[in-house]
Amino acid sequence: MSMTQDRAEIVALGALEWLIAEDLMDTFQSSTGADRDQIRAAAGDPVFLAAVMDFIMMSDDWVQGVCAQQRLSHEMFLAARAALPGGDIPNWT
Repeated sequence: MSMTQDRAEIVALGALEWLIAEDLMDTFQSSTGADRDQIRAAAGDPVFLAAVMDFIMMSDDWVQGVCAQQRLSHEMFLAARAALPGGDIPNWT
């Protein structure tokens, strides 16, 4: 399943929006060490957006929430992550 990086960035921005709506920003900030100003500044950076997607993928419930919010299949979510920087690195866990 192919996806452009531009579309993947839109999906990742939606995932960031979902984090805010679900009151998970404190958890995200604790995980990344970034404050809200740094997050705002980095929101257009594809590497940062990839980190948002990786963070979401730590929980199946979070992936399901983002997919439901954006009306995406899980496969499309994974295709979006794969289209962002570092998405071609195999996950061995």
